[in-house]
Amino acid sequence: NTPNDPQFTAVVELLQRYFDGLYRGDTGILKQVFHPKALYATATDGTLLELDMDRYFPIVDKRPSPESRGEERADRILSIEFAGPVTAIAKVQCAIGEKAFTDLLSLVFVDGRWQIIAKVFHYDLKPST
Repeated sequence: NTPNDPQFTAVVELLQRYFDGLYRGDTGILKQVFHPKALYATATDGTLLELDMDRYFPIVDKRPSPESRGEERADRILSIEFAGPVTAIAKVQCAIGEKAFTDLLSLVFVDGRWQIIAKVFHYDLKPST
């Protein structure tokens, strides 16, 4: 898959919507990019935190969005790899508040569109200025 491939382009568009949803704190957008049965997981704090979407979206709804706080966007796609025509993984970075995230997003093409089926991530605290 190359940048000229329609599937590659569709994944890039999905990731841009993902970044927009996180930056705006917009679960309406996030519900379009995550599969309803998606997994959200991290072990950054030394213990496993895993949520389903029914528990994840209310957290996003309650927190102030980076956009509302005037934060500079720091999202970027590091890599996209296809395991087959309907399976891919993307490594991306973004920031929310004092946390700089690296997300490993497992993607599936179902119901006619690419969706995130798993978000496994690590975060570091940004150095204070």
